[in-house]
Amino acid sequence: MNDNKIMNMAADNIRILAASMVEKAKSGHPGGAMGGADFINTLYSEFLVYDPENPAWEGRDRFFLDPGHMAPMLYSQLALIGKFTLEDLKNLRQWGSVTPGHPEREIERGIENTSGPLGQGHCFAVGAAIAAKFLKARLGNVMNQTIYAYISDVGV
Repeated sequence: MNDNKIMNMAADNIRILAASMVEKAKSGHPGGAMGGADFINTLYSEFLVYDPENPAWEGRDRFFLDPGHMAPMLYSQLALIGKFTLEDLKNLRQWGSVTPGHPEREIERGIENTSGPLGQGHCFAVGAAIAAKFLKARLGNVMNQTIYAYISDVGV
């Protein structure tokens, strides 16, 4: 099986998981999460530098999700790398679950920011990018991370 086929299958799994989560919860926004599946899968598979065994590693790249209602996309991707279980995903938007309707910062699970109002996530990303540039200037390539953000039409 070639890499492109594997990438497409992974993105399809993200779409299916996202739609299933929203359907089970009877609440949420599946369209954006399904539409972003190729992006997030490509980001995590080919670009994002991180250590799944040490999620708090200071040199990791950061990914900030601005439209928090696209949480099913992020949770599904993180499930593919072992940070959430299928049971966690089934409990999307349920009181007390680890998969609330909008992600809450939890570095150990790979969530860099709590999202709320649209526009907030890319503000976090800009701040992180400024901090990363500052650290790289002081420490050199030991802090050579890249900051990524997924922003919505409201954030532009």
